Amino acid sequence: MTAHAKIDKAFPTILLPTLGDKEIMLGRPPQGQWQMLVIYRGLHCPICKKYLSQLNEMKADFDKMNVQIVAASTDPREKAQEFASNLGLDFEVAYDLDIEQARALGLYISTSLDSAETDWPFAEPGLFFLRPDGGLHFAEVSSAPFCRPDLEMIKMGIGVIQEKNYPPRGLG
Repeated sequence: MTAHAKIDKAFPTILLPTLGDKEIMLGRPPQGQWQMLVIYRGLHCPICKKYLSQLNEMKADFDKMNVQIVAASTDPREKAQEFASNLGLDFEVAYDLDIEQARALGLYISTSLDSAETDWPFAEPGLFFLRPDGGLHFAEVSSAPFCRPDLEMIKMGIGVIQEKNYPPRGLG
C-alpha cells in the first residue's frame, strides 16, 4: 500500500452521506475542532458493535476535548441505519465509503467469509485522528476485526496532544 493517508499531511478529503441526511467531508473537521474518524466493518461485525458502543459511552469526554467523532463504513444506508439505531449512536455515522476511497486511506479490504457477513467487499477497521487544519496526527489501521486501539488510551493520548502540543510521530 503506497498511496494512502500520511501522518502530518493533509488527510484525503472524502465526501460521504450521513444518516443525518447531510454530507460530511472526512478530513475537514468543523472550524476549530479535531476529528476522530473510526472506520468500522459494517452491520455484520459484532466486534464493531461493541467498539462503537464503548465510543458512544465516551462521547461526552470527547466533546469536552473538542473532538468530532465520525464513524463510517462501506455499508449502504439501510445497513448503517440499522447499525446506528440498534446501538443508539449519538455521533455522525457516514455510509457508502467505496473501496477505492478506503484504499486511499490505507485500509485493508476483505471479502465475506460466508453469507452471514455481507455480499460485497468491505473495509477492515481504522482509526484516524485529525488536527483542526485537516492534517493527520495519528492513525491505526488493522487487517482484522479484533485489532483495535484501546479507546481509553486514545482519549488519554488526545489529552496529551492537546495539553502539551505533542507532535505527530512516525514521520521518519
